[in-house]
Amino acid sequence: MHLVWLLAWRFRSDKHQNGFISFISASSTFGIGLGCFVLILLLSVMNGFERELKDRLLSVIPHAEFKSVYASGIENWPAEVEALQQHPEVIFVEPYVNATGMLQKGNKMKAVEMTALDPLYASDGVIPSLVTSEQWQQFQTDENATMLGIGLMQKLGLAVGDKVQILLPQLSENLTLRAPKTLRLNVIASLDLGGELSNHIGFMHMSLAAQAQNIQHGAQGIRLRYRDAFVARQLTREIGYNLTPEVYMSDWTINDGNLYQDIQLVRAVVYIALSLVIAVACFNIVSTLVMAVNEKQSEIAMLKSMGAKNSLIISVFMLQGTFNGLIGTIVGVILGVLMATNLAAVARFIEDLLGVQFLSGDVYFINFLPSELNWNEVYLTALIAIVLSILATLYPAIKAAKINPAKVLGH
Repeated sequence: MHLVWLLAWRFRSDKHQNGFISFISASSTFGIGLGCFVLILLLSVMNGFERELKDRLLSVIPHAEFKSVYASGIENWPAEVEALQQHPEVIFVEPYVNATGMLQKGNKMKAVEMTALDPLYASDGVIPSLVTSEQWQQFQTDENATMLGIGLMQKLGLAVGDKVQILLPQLSENLTLRAPKTLRLNVIASLDLGGELSNHIGFMHMSLAAQAQNIQHGAQGIRLRYRDAFVARQLTREIGYNLTPEVYMSDWTINDGNLYQDIQLVRAVVYIALSLVIAVACFNIVSTLVMAVNEKQSEIAMLKSMGAKNSLIISVFMLQGTFNGLIGTIVGVILGVLMATNLAAVARFIEDLLGVQFLSGDVYFINFLPSELNWNEVYLTALIAIVLSILATLYPAIKAAKINPAKVLGH
């Protein structure tokens, strides 16, 4: 085995080797390293987006909603809430009322999707963590209090402490529109929910919204959050079919699931595309070794005439080609891991240097480039690169073993 290593390294570092062969060899090493680096980096970015989706967006929006099919709301909703709180996969339950209308400040108007909450139940949710304790206490005591998305407030020129009107559409018994119901609300806090969500959402008291929309039972529906948001589709249907009241079922994948699906699609495309890049780089190893075998025919013939077996020749050239893949993989993986773990700081430095912003908080649900390194993906990337490198050495190595010493040395 020592002889195999010695010969492989000698052939690889031969100073008299053709310069073109050395160039192809270096390019294959560079290509493999670059493929590993980019693949690890982009997969880490996809993991970061998935983490931020779960920790930010899915911490604010409900994972599931059960909305009454009747305009009067859910009868005896406190008992239904209590029953749902006992479910092992449910971590938060609260009643709600949706109030969609127009928010007006002076001559400015903006569509708003108000979620009306009961402060007693909402105290255990995420919303209190988005405001100060004083603002939450004010929301609990003031029935006319409202908390609005920061983007919505900016578009209407609102500030905390202002008063604002909300116009809620009203339907008559024959389903024709009547004059809208007008409510005056006190803006007590602004919410930075991230991205487009901050441009159209707000929160108000459930009792006030229920009264304004003639919801007799006080709650239009029940919304909840699961321990694992990514089982929402299946679990929502299981829970919904077992509820006593008749409800419409909805989960976060219906309205916001396209974002998660896009992340998974991009992840798959990135993995396939960059694995092919690594494969193409490995094909350069084939070219390098074929030319090396042609150049080293006399040395191979001499080794075989001295009794070297075919397995020794194959091992030497397989090891010589594997050196390229191994060096490229190690360098690419190290650089990829370093960049992935420091991506946010590097991106921030480039943004400050160039005066640009890669992700705008007005469009996306985050305003920075996230990254989360998954070591299993790092190991898999390295394994793919090394396996492809080894496979690329088989044909040239076998070709080297088939060289006839008599024919080569006879010339």
